[in-house]
Amino acid sequence: MSQKITKDMTFHQVLQMDPQVAKILGQFNLGCVGCMGAMNESIAQGAKAHGLDADEIVKALNAIFD
Repeated sequence: MSQKITKDMTFHQVLQMDPQVAKILGQFNLGCVGCMGAMNESIAQGAKAHGLDADEIVKALNAIFD
């Protein structure tokens, strides 16, 4: 069974799933590893704050587990 990342998950939750997550987030210029907001901010919230498409980020993150 593969894992499923959703845009309602916090960056912290997603970062705990796989080391490759930080690399994918970096491709979107999201430095979530060192961000205090990562503990409570969802992918949807972070994407909106940075002018990014949350669905695109989630698709890239889920590709790790395909």
